[in-house]
Amino acid sequence: QVQLLESGGGSVQAGGSLRLSCSSSEYVLRSLCMGWYRETPGPRIEAIGAVDTDGRASFSPSVKGRFTFSRDVPNTTLYLQMENLKPEDSAVYYCAADYRPPGAAPCDINGVMSLAYRGRGTQVTVSP
Repeated sequence: QVQLLESGGGSVQAGGSLRLSCSSSEYVLRSLCMGWYRETPGPRIEAIGAVDTDGRASFSPSVKGRFTFSRDVPNTTLYLQMENLKPEDSAVYYCAADYRPPGAAPCDINGVMSLAYRGRGTQVTVSP
């Protein structure tokens, strides 16, 4: 059972920063493709980033250069560092993960929405 727990959401003004956390077991973060996506009312769903087990990361054009990934030393938490936030970044942010068996599609931004395991989300609100 893969369990993902997001935290770190909140309210900030435009230009501010937030760091979201996705916590799971060391095995999950070491072995699975990880990603983040966000959802706004409508609903509008956008994949924003993915990181493979070897650390290779990819981001959507809307956040590239502003968002980055990092991990804690025990490798039980994946962080999404968000800088220079804009009102259009307001959304519920979800962490996702899945196994990548041999022959599967690469772990990148194009596959985020196909990741099977998902957390419950954390709200981010950016005011003008």
